Amino acid sequence: MPARAEIHRATLSLGGNVGDVVAAFCGALRALENNDDVKIIKHSSFWRTPPWGKTDQPDFLNMAALVETALTPHALLAACLDVEKQAGRDRRERWGPRTLDIDIITYDDLVLDDDVLQLPHPRARDRAFVLVPLAEIAGDVTIGGRSVADLAADADRSGMTRDDAATQALRGM
Repeated sequence: MPARAEIHRATLSLGGNVGDVVAAFCGALRALENNDDVKIIKHSSFWRTPPWGKTDQPDFLNMAALVETALTPHALLAACLDVEKQAGRDRRERWGPRTLDIDIITYDDLVLDDDVLQLPHPRARDRAFVLVPLAEIAGDVTIGGRSVADLAADADRSGMTRDDAATQALRGM
């Protein structure tokens, strides 16, 4: 990262349920890390989770990443969307199957709501598949005045399991 740039802390949520999701996540983290303005600080374990919203599809793998970035929120979003596109993401169906989805959950303590981006992510506090992985690496981050750790403790984890084999594959990347 540029030495003089202001550095921000952001949290990301990754999800996917089509193709080799482990490889997609590894590739996404490498691609983000290859951006001179993004540094991956930590990533969570992989979590296998039932589909949400549209339930007639395979289970998802989900994880979270804590990053430091010199990018603005909109530039970070553009970088994430570019990584999704490189991974073959096709946005045909809301909440439908996907190779890779990367959402910005928080960016410092910024509250933002425009036509392109809402921060913190507007539905993060209601989704265990976001909160549980995020609590592993950034439980002190707050969303709507509550810590991620507290929100995760109250979240409905039904059907969620840690995927140790996938997590090991990520550690070997």
